[in-house]
Amino acid sequence: MYASIYFLVLISVRRCQLIVCPLKYNSSKQKGDLLKCVVGWLMVCLACLAFPWLREPNSNNSQTVCFAELPMKSISPPVVWVLLLLAELLGFIIPLIVVVACSILTAGSLRTVTADCVPDCGEKRRSLKMVLCCAVVFLLCFAPYHITMPLDFLVKANTLSDCSTRNLIQRCHIITLCLASLNCSLDPLMYYFTSDEFRRRLSKPEMPETLTFNRRLSCLTGGEDMEGD
Repeated sequence: MYASIYFLVLISVRRCQLIVCPLKYNSSKQKGDLLKCVVGWLMVCLACLAFPWLREPNSNNSQTVCFAELPMKSISPPVVWVLLLLAELLGFIIPLIVVVACSILTAGSLRTVTADCVPDCGEKRRSLKMVLCCAVVFLLCFAPYHITMPLDFLVKANTLSDCSTRNLIQRCHIITLCLASLNCSLDPLMYYFTSDEFRRRLSKPEMPETLTFNRRLSCLTGGEDMEGD
């Protein structure tokens, strides 16, 4: 899930670069992409090592439980709050700020009317719809989980003692976890239904990248002549 969050952040930043500064970032393929992917996976894997470290192996061999239900080690309240703060900031709040900021910049650029622009046949409108849908889906999928996640962590750390509160939190946490996992399915569907490009590529041979980019850049920048046209 956190790998998905960080790669969605990278996608939002790349989309913002291509639309807001098309002349500077004039290709969807840039140097360092492989390095960014490797670093992203390493960061997520290192951060998630805390989860198995905090779990206490089940002492009752006759009972089979999933990893999520394993008891947690006894840790002090200050450590609990530090871990929760880091998880919320690095895992959701900072990525959310980046995604929202990129979406605002991208939407503002797409809504700007350029004089004498070549008609875009609705391409700007479709791109704007995709950007806004990405931000909304990101918020709806991951915000509820990161509201219940610290509460569930407190329950498993035995910081909360009221039985009714514990049951309510754990029931809600299961639902929000399913909603967060649903993002893996919602994103591909959203990209398909908000962009005709996917349907065109399924039914027609793919256009050369340079021709596709030049056509889009002409629409987004006002149709200025480019070198090599």
